[in-house]
Amino acid sequence: MSIRRLPEHLVNRIAAGEVVERPASALKELVENAVDAGATRIAVRLGGGGTDLVEVTDDGCGMAPADMALALERHATSKLPDEAIENVSTLGFRGEALPSIASVARMTLESRVRGSEGWSRVVDNGVVVSEGPAAIPPGTRVRVEALFERVPARRKFLRSPRSEFAACLDVVKRLAMARPDIGFSVEHDGRRSLGVTGGETLPDRVAALTDRGLVDNGVGIDFVREGIGLGGIAGLPTFNRGVADHQYLFVNGRPVKDRLLIGAIRGAYAEMMPRDRHAVVALFLDVPPDAVDVNVHPAKTEVRFRDPAMVRGLIVSGLRRALDEAGHRSQSAPQSSLAAWTQEPDRHPRESGDPASSVFGMSPGLETPAFAGVTKMGAGGLAGLGAGAGYQLNERRSFFTPPPQARAEPAYAPPPETIDFPLGVARGQVAKTYIVAESPDGLILVDQHAAHERLVLERMRKAMASGGVASQALLLPEVIELDEPACDRLEARAAELSEFGLDLDRFGPHAMLVRGVPAMLGQSDVTGLVTDLADELAAFDEALSLRERLDHVAATMACHGSVRAGRILSVAEMNALLREMEVTPHSGQCNHGRPTWVKLAHGDIERLFGRK
Repeated sequence: MSIRRLPEHLVNRIAAGEVVERPASALKELVENAVDAGATRIAVRLGGGGTDLVEVTDDGCGMAPADMALALERHATSKLPDEAIENVSTLGFRGEALPSIASVARMTLESRVRGSEGWSRVVDNGVVVSEGPAAIPPGTRVRVEALFERVPARRKFLRSPRSEFAACLDVVKRLAMARPDIGFSVEHDGRRSLGVTGGETLPDRVAALTDRGLVDNGVGIDFVREGIGLGGIAGLPTFNRGVADHQYLFVNGRPVKDRLLIGAIRGAYAEMMPRDRHAVVALFLDVPPDAVDVNVHPAKTEVRFRDPAMVRGLIVSGLRRALDEAGHRSQSAPQSSLAAWTQEPDRHPRESGDPASSVFGMSPGLETPAFAGVTKMGAGGLAGLGAGAGYQLNERRSFFTPPPQARAEPAYAPPPETIDFPLGVARGQVAKTYIVAESPDGLILVDQHAAHERLVLERMRKAMASGGVASQALLLPEVIELDEPACDRLEARAAELSEFGLDLDRFGPHAMLVRGVPAMLGQSDVTGLVTDLADELAAFDEALSLRERLDHVAATMACHGSVRAGRILSVAEMNALLREMEVTPHSGQCNHGRPTWVKLAHGDIERLFGRK
């Protein structure tokens, strides 16, 4: 077959495949053009998730009619004054965006230079159909309609309008985060979804676009090494999220998604955060142009550093120095949220003659000793390590009753023999995290949070198989503020979540109203639970089957409803936990695959002391 030149419209469509993958790709190019044009206000309008309409209006420098015609030709740009491409300082410079978008959609380009008249040019899938004067204020307006309408092979691979809108909103957030001096607004199907004014400080802009709590739970970064500057804001290790979608990275003001930078962030937080949690950060690298190549990807979302090891070391050192300066700071949470993480001792025990009543929280008149019946596991398990264990918790008290000071407890009945139980009998608690138990053939250490997390998950699975998880109505419904895509995801799965006992309603564009939570979770952190569920739905909703999604939801709820590390347990509660572990499937590992208990056999202990 002989070689031939491809027709111009086919060349543009091939270029569009590299630059315009979905509505968010087209939006990114148009907003970057507006930023490069010196705009102080950028307004975005979307329809149908961006598939039906993408419109970007700015108040930048504008274009003359001759420049508008040239801008719609391939490889024509005003952003490279000379041939030194390595010194580019603008967001866009390839000159492919406008002709590529115009080849797969209907584009209306309107622009006006200050002091002159406006002009309009309409291109329908690569063909100029009209042009003429336009009434428009100084600046540029680009309107893209019916994206991929004549390219059905591309259109059928687009996701739902809700998912496409979420991707568009993320693009605008990242560009707005890099330029706090510019005002941005986003409107979707006639409803305003985002609005920030220009002139904000960088921390305020980052917090406005991520989480308002980041201002109080973050540390500023200002670090320089070998001519490379690192700035931004990093959340405290305790201020974390369930997925890594809340990490924003910028190189010379350009939003990027780079594996090197993400790995550096993970390394900086490695010793301060659980492996299944992720930091909330916004990092801005200021790199000399000759030390970074920004032209390695058509959409310019990836970069290549001349000295990647030095850049990684810079990020790790800068983050750790900032976190070290934070000292003992931890996440500051509302008092209502703290109830799920801490335990306030009961200063007013019941007026009962039985001392066990004040120690173990037993009901008045209950004569059974604390350990009696501790092996009797009810069908419902331990509702918060209480029900079915042979004793009842004081209704006025929280989930667990604190033990007496110095861990000494009155023995109203002899401790059970270790020979009866595979996981032994609790002898104490170490570091408020690990239960120490004695078994017939050794010593057992149990991670109380990991173990209870698995028990709660298995209870939830059993309840789901039996018709659903019971819901506990909140005395006062709680309002959880989230961004609009997160609310959309939760609203779409509200019926499934209700089967787990989580009763949610939409409460405006940016909030969800929680009316009830799973009864078996006890005093859980409602805000953290709903936020993590929204994150997990964003990460896994499209990729997993319904059954797998339900398992992820159950695992997330179980994690939030489990006994936390740092919670002091009574001996009765420790034994109740051990007994339920013995009759629960998969209790040897938590929901994340980590072991829940380890064993030191008598022979191992003897070898440690040189006795064998």
